[in-house]
Amino acid sequence: MFDPQEFIRNSLKGIREQVGNSEVISACSGGVDSTVTTFLVHKAVGNKLIAVFIDDGLRREGEPEFVVRTLKNLGVRNRFVDAKKEFFEVFKGRTDAEEKRKAFREKFYRTLGRIAKEEQIRIIAQGTIKADVIETVKGIKTQHNVLEQIGINPETYGYQIIEPLKELFKPDVRKVARELGLPKEISERMPFPGPALSLRVLGIVTPERVAIVRKATEIVEEETKELGTFQNFAVLHNDKATGIKDGKRVYGNIITVRIVDSEDAVTAIAKQVPYNILMRITKRITTQIPSVVRCLYDITNKPPSTIEFE
Repeated sequence: MFDPQEFIRNSLKGIREQVGNSEVISACSGGVDSTVTTFLVHKAVGNKLIAVFIDDGLRREGEPEFVVRTLKNLGVRNRFVDAKKEFFEVFKGRTDAEEKRKAFREKFYRTLGRIAKEEQIRIIAQGTIKADVIETVKGIKTQHNVLEQIGINPETYGYQIIEPLKELFKPDVRKVARELGLPKEISERMPFPGPALSLRVLGIVTPERVAIVRKATEIVEEETKELGTFQNFAVLHNDKATGIKDGKRVYGNIITVRIVDSEDAVTAIAKQVPYNILMRITKRITTQIPSVVRCLYDITNKPPSTIEFE
């Protein structure tokens, strides 16, 4: 039986031993994993921690403001880094999912390495959990925050890494968040991939295409917040389809909606969503996003599919 109190006690002791008198940077995206990691390290070493939010241009609507506000409310020193232009550059010409994941990982760690060098800090904390490690090691898909487990030395980027959650699955991370007293908008927050909306844009990733799936995801999350499901989101297809708007033929975008139940993200079941909810989602997406002419609903479990498309 997992004991979050014991886990926190052991983690605080281990972090203090590993950090010593050094300062630490924590990569905080605002999700439950990275925020729990950040707050654990903050409790262990106080102001020797700087939480870093990298704005890669791939986050949910309002995410940068939410994360900075949350960190301030928690009393955590933080630094905001605008890296949108740099991240979109790495996706140019890339359509393969694994290539995009690895390009994101490389840019993510190079950016963190630059910040660590500027702050003269050589230890970085990150919210890697067990599901991330399993999927990467098995070759199912590359998670951006897994290095040592696949033979990549973090020293290549100029620092050491602390991963206090790497033996936990998501349900236990949530228990730790609650025990730490983190607000519900963190402890119960829906999972969001590290490479963010880049995984929900099939084909080329551009600011314009990300803006479409960002709005669609906002609509899906708003319309399904009462379902209590594990993960709800939208995906923008690379292909287009014929539609009709204002009585005229339109060759427009296709959105797929994905809503799943899961305990640990290792397996997942597609949710049987009431038809009226799906119709509301479709109407809002095709009305509020003029370029979208078609909405689909994915009923595939994991396995054989993964939760994310890419």
